[in-house]
Amino acid sequence: MKVLIMSDSHGLTTEIDDIKNRHINEVDFMLHCGDSELSGESSELIAFKGVKGNCDYGSNLPDEIIEELGDYTLYMTHGHLYNVKATLMNLKYRALEINAKIACYGHSHIAGAEIIDGVLFINPGSIRLPVLRRQKTYAILDVENTLAKVTFYEVNGREVEELSRQFTLE
Repeated sequence: MKVLIMSDSHGLTTEIDDIKNRHINEVDFMLHCGDSELSGESSELIAFKGVKGNCDYGSNLPDEIIEELGDYTLYMTHGHLYNVKATLMNLKYRALEINAKIACYGHSHIAGAEIIDGVLFINPGSIRLPVLRRQKTYAILDVENTLAKVTFYEVNGREVEELSRQFTLE
């Protein structure tokens, strides 16, 4: 099962469409981890499951989404309600509470993937305002049996190899 994950696009539209059109036939679904600053009904986001970020004023999007991804539960939130800029502990507790093996979030604009206490955390970074690197990024998660491959891409579709990693889900 393949999932496209993006976050923190902060008003961009052409770039969302470009990424969506590039991958729409290869992924099973698409997630936006918040701060799109677009209406949930916008044509750019219509193909995405999305959550509300701290900059999504007046949005009717939910604060969190729980999805079944094959044998695993995926949890998505923007991250501001869990203080992810300081620690992943609060987000980890929420993921463990709902038995999620994968937690997707944004807010910090810092791209990365890591396993903490059996939970795979994925922050796709930002396609507008990256932090700690120059590349504007999004990610694709590919889960097959217990193998989870997280591949990061720049907005232009070029892979960011130093961020891309494989994990074993338990």
